[in-house]
Amino acid sequence: MNDEPALDLEYRSFSLPLASPLESASGTIASRDGFLVRITRNGDGAVGYGEATPLPGWTESYADCEAALERARTAIRTRGARDAVAAVDEAVAARHGVSLALADLEASSEPTPLYRYFSPNALVARVPVNTTIGDGPIGESVTAARRAVERGFDCCKLKVGRRSVDEDVERLRRVREAVGPGVELRADANGAWSFDEAVAAIEAVADLGVSIVEQPLPAGALEGHAELRGRGVAIALDEGLLEHGVDSICEAQAADVVTIKPMALGGLDIAQQVTAWIAELDITPLVTTTIDGVVARTGTTHLAASIPDVPACGLATGELLAEDLGRDPVLLENGAAVVPQTKGLGVEGVWDE
Repeated sequence: MNDEPALDLEYRSFSLPLASPLESASGTIASRDGFLVRITRNGDGAVGYGEATPLPGWTESYADCEAALERARTAIRTRGARDAVAAVDEAVAARHGVSLALADLEASSEPTPLYRYFSPNALVARVPVNTTIGDGPIGESVTAARRAVERGFDCCKLKVGRRSVDEDVERLRRVREAVGPGVELRADANGAWSFDEAVAAIEAVADLGVSIVEQPLPAGALEGHAELRGRGVAIALDEGLLEHGVDSICEAQAADVVTIKPMALGGLDIAQQVTAWIAELDITPLVTTTIDGVVARTGTTHLAASIPDVPACGLATGELLAEDLGRDPVLLENGAAVVPQTKGLGVEGVWDE
């Protein structure tokens, strides 16, 4: 017999247009379409919120996500929370939404901020963040970088790979000249380069002080990524984590840094396990969003806050949206995200009728 308090799960769809399309080597994103999840505990009326926002190439499809959420809704009413999470199977965006709502519910009931639900001894006010600059023309990139630095950001990640290596190196050179030597620069190729292109790019950007090149080769090229290491720029894997897993990456010695996207991994709980695992293996975890709504972004901020000595994370993506699900509780100040200290996620007004 199940002695858990009865729970109800609801979900509803949303579409959030971007302020302007985000260009990268893997394609153009014009909107983020997904589902807001709400879990209510009968009796005391406690509520938790989650977000399931599929991303083509990273997660299940929109239709498969909706079908998985429907399975979870049936399971949670008849068999409880654990079976609701199990019911989403390999639908990672749906699992993220359900597990986040359950974690928000539990943390709100304790009550404690969500990051302390995952890391009880932590007490974190801020986490460092980077700004993300799309793969646009040189002038546009320089302007965006200057504005970010004026707002207090000291780390800029540029999308690269849609043009020639020489053109991307020139973009990064011009950005470096514009922001000066004190700003950290990163580049994200989304797997666009061949090995020879990657070698040329990395050797060139090393001279510009670029700290990280993310996913320079396609996800399958573990050996190639291993060969790219040790050339003066840290190599980060993003898509490669989803394709190969931690064991294979470590065995191939293919990465200095691994990008952690909770939505693509299936939830904050799984993301934290992966983060702890790679940290023990001397690989740096780098937490980012997948350009999500405020519920998922706030959850990712709490994840980052639960990680000791986390580097600048990709959390400042709310400004890429023209609309959002509700008020953003995470303030951005001087290149850092101010972590909500209220109970649970700290989001409000997202389910207002």
